[in-house]
Amino acid sequence: MCASLLGTYVVSQSIRRAMVATLGIWLLLQVAYFASVLFLVWRSSCAPKVGQRAERFGNFQKVPCQPQEHCRDED
Repeated sequence: MCASLLGTYVVSQSIRRAMVATLGIWLLLQVAYFASVLFLVWRSSCAPKVGQRAERFGNFQKVPCQPQEHCRDED
């Protein structure tokens, strides 16, 4: 935001114009951020659930989980 403010001021030589442009950019960034969060929430609601994923990959065999052995020094 500071770079935008300084760049606009250098080009226009008007602090008022620089402030308006910076506030406009800030507002645009906020709207884009809010829209992207809404999109991610919408996309996650459309994602298949865990049970549905298991049905899709039903041809694979389930491998039992084995606890890992801890290394022990037997001295």
